[in-house]
Amino acid sequence: MPDNPHWITRKYTLEFLTPAFLGGADQSGQWRTPPFKALLRQWWRVVYAHEHGFPVNPLKMREAEGKLFGNAWLTDSQGNTAASRSLVRLRLERWDAGEMKNWPGEAQTVGHPEVKQPIGPHLYLGYGPLTYDREKRGTALKAPPAIQAGEKAELLLAFPEPHQSEIEAALALMNLYGAVGGRSRNGWGSFRLDPAGSVQPPLRLWREALQLDWPHCIGQDDSEPLIWQTKGTYQDWRELMRVLAEIKIALRTKFKFAGEAHQTPEERHWLAYPVTNHSVRSWGNQARLPNSLRFKVRCLDNNASKLVGIIFHMPCKPPVAFSPNQKTLEGVWQRVHQFLDGRADLKRVRR
Repeated sequence: MPDNPHWITRKYTLEFLTPAFLGGADQSGQWRTPPFKALLRQWWRVVYAHEHGFPVNPLKMREAEGKLFGNAWLTDSQGNTAASRSLVRLRLERWDAGEMKNWPGEAQTVGHPEVKQPIGPHLYLGYGPLTYDREKRGTALKAPPAIQAGEKAELLLAFPEPHQSEIEAALALMNLYGAVGGRSRNGWGSFRLDPAGSVQPPLRLWREALQLDWPHCIGQDDSEPLIWQTKGTYQDWRELMRVLAEIKIALRTKFKFAGEAHQTPEERHWLAYPVTNHSVRSWGNQARLPNSLRFKVRCLDNNASKLVGIIFHMPCKPPVAFSPNQKTLEGVWQRVHQFLDGRADLKRVRR
């Protein structure tokens, strides 16, 4: 790390609270730096957007990001390449393989109204990195190992002093809302940083946020942030992930399909796409629409035996290729918010 006094250095203990599927070259789990730097860039964009009062000039933001995190695309006033190295140095103390060689098993299945038999909740939230083992009749790792919950490593950073506030705000947001690796939007790869900084969530009225086509804020309605927390606490991530799976199944199946052949999108398609057995002809099979409703696992009082589930909405408009309709989007997400507000096992929280 640089010794220059104009550089700020920080050291964190990073601990995973749920298993993480960080793919190495062979797609098996390994501690790796790039996913954390990519996550830091994502939350830096949110900090930038919040500080510049939504919406932002994307070209200016991209220029600022390139100068801070490194780039190969910027040019100077004469049109010459102005590539630069990253000013943010990030290092993990180790790049070891994960310690989880076998999936621990699922003590309880969950019901799915559109599936004939009960299903494994971990498999439902982690399909891809997780698969069904027909011989063992249970959930298994597709490419073992994975990084186990409870694994720790030191994360070291250095960055120029003028960027201290924005970098530390992005790190604090990573601690509150971040997860890395495969199926991280479903809560896998949730982690905590110690020491954790304090930050207020970057909030924007969710209907206004739907006017931008990238995740730049956490939504809020007229009264509160669109952040929900499980009322109960859990000692074991396996039980908490089962609860989150039940919530997600209930939410998605609330939006009923009219049939299996879809010339145009139905309401559930706007949550995330593709949907198994329900492709939209006009979108095709290769289109991808990530879910803007994200899951995160946190620990309360810095105690890894007191886990809670967090659900938060980062509203944004789907890409123009999906031909999104503002009124349709508002109607779908209004129903989602009402559903989560109506759950007896969830409560709104401020961050």
